[in-house]
Amino acid sequence: MFGSALIVQALGAIFAGVVTLGAFQLSMSMEAVSTEEEFTEAMGPILAFVAGTLGVSVLVGFLGSVLQGVLVVPVARSVLNRRTGFKQMWKLAGRRILPLLGIAVLLTLGGLLGAAAVVGIAVLLFTAMGPGALLIVLPLGLGSIVLFVWIGLKLMLAPAAIVVERTGVYDGLLRSWQLTKNNWWRIFGITLVVAIMVAVIAQIVQIPVSFAATAIGGVVSPHPDQESLASALVLSTVISSAVAALVGSVTFAFQASVFALIYMDLRMRRDGLDVELLRLMETDADPDGIPGAPSVHPGNVWPPNGGPFPSAFPGQRPPA
Repeated sequence: MFGSALIVQALGAIFAGVVTLGAFQLSMSMEAVSTEEEFTEAMGPILAFVAGTLGVSVLVGFLGSVLQGVLVVPVARSVLNRRTGFKQMWKLAGRRILPLLGIAVLLTLGGLLGAAAVVGIAVLLFTAMGPGALLIVLPLGLGSIVLFVWIGLKLMLAPAAIVVERTGVYDGLLRSWQLTKNNWWRIFGITLVVAIMVAVIAQIVQIPVSFAATAIGGVVSPHPDQESLASALVLSTVISSAVAALVGSVTFAFQASVFALIYMDLRMRRDGLDVELLRLMETDADPDGIPGAPSVHPGNVWPPNGGPFPSAFPGQRPPA
């Protein structure tokens, strides 16, 4: 899990480092701007930098959505104390890569379109009403954040359902929506606590690293000029990006584990998956598969066509 997360985080760190160095070059070039015409010409690179920053964020989020589904495999197998190697994890999850890519595209585009719609409405309101539009834009922004969090938590189990239950994109979203029904506040509380823990741990590690990178930069370039500043920035960016990738890999794997365990917990509460897991543990059946997959016990799995639960499992746990 750490190795897979490290690959994604390393890609994000590389792109973020390139964007940081590009921002430094822009700041250096902006110092030479003295006329309005030169400023207009410099706006092109600035807009490119902003687009690059947003692109890196979207890319990391997109890859994270795919990886979240992949990392469900070792967590689900660990429930039965079954080890999962790197190759085996990707082999089991590889069959569901296309639906995972589809759900990642859908969630990413949905988030971008929602944010663009809110920003567009705010711009139109400020254009039409001036500063008085703040009375409308502020509640609109807060309401949009609440709606985004609510929908995000309702759909966050879709990658897990796609991989474990082998559903399609639409059925995965529907399955996640149904599993989180009447459990939203509990999931929100768990997710919030985990997010706070991850943020605190990341800051504890990265703050001293930032100071160390700054100190090293001072040693490398004791007499600040453009060339020495560039060298110091490259060095500090490499160090910070490497540490950020390592910390991000650990925290992402931890968060993905929590989401996967939430999924398994809800399957136990609604589908009686714990009964099936006990049977698998006793018989050691399907040792190389994913617990809870259709090949193990079709009665415990959401029907691929989105229909109702089988009659033996009327939407709740069967009697033990």
